[in-house]
Amino acid sequence: MYDQEKIKPYSQDGSKTEQVIKMFDNIAPAYDKLNHLMSFGIDRRWRKRAINSLRSKHPHVILDMATGTGDFAILACKELHPDKLIGTDISEGMIDIGRQKVKGVGLDDVIQFTCEDCCHLSFDSDSFDAITVAFGVRNFSELDKGLIEMCRVLRKGGSLVILELSAPEHFPMKQLFFLYSKIIIPAMGRFISKDSSAYHYLPNTIQAFPQGEVMKGILEKAGFTDVKFKRLTCGVCTLYIANK
Repeated sequence: MYDQEKIKPYSQDGSKTEQVIKMFDNIAPAYDKLNHLMSFGIDRRWRKRAINSLRSKHPHVILDMATGTGDFAILACKELHPDKLIGTDISEGMIDIGRQKVKGVGLDDVIQFTCEDCCHLSFDSDSFDAITVAFGVRNFSELDKGLIEMCRVLRKGGSLVILELSAPEHFPMKQLFFLYSKIIIPAMGRFISKDSSAYHYLPNTIQAFPQGEVMKGILEKAGFTDVKFKRLTCGVCTLYIANK
């Protein structure tokens, strides 16, 4: 078990999956606003960078794991023009907002949403040309199982792209990020979402999540090849790219 799998939003009683569902259902209405606010809008640039890494692959069928309210799914469709994109999440509250957004931009004939447990996907093996996960993999209840499942449903020659927040390693960004994540993020989360526990939990998972070379090894163990990673914005975010 990895450290981030032990961290739960509300208490140590009950499963992490159940608590993460409750947390994201609670913060769903404020989620997009807080994401952009807390990253100073840089998260949009990170998403664009991740999607650009798939351009040469021309994926026809994409799976967007931990899709949340669908921002990444919508951008991927606009930029990559797949025939079909399926967004999955364990929070119906997040997905409901995603459905409204997708309908609003006229992409409901391409993007579909479904509630799925990342460790037990309902899709057939070799179903997708590409799989994306933006800022959600650290919330997996069992990281190894989730990655193995993604490898199973990805077609041979397909690509996995993961964007995840990470803790900077060097002065002064390391110290600044620590203060920001421990003081500013919980305060903003409490004020806007009214769920202070959620925005204590989320920074804690960033610190505990496997990063860089360690995460590369975990991806390789799950069955992925040609694993590469790139730290973005002084190490605040990391982009992982792998193939099957």
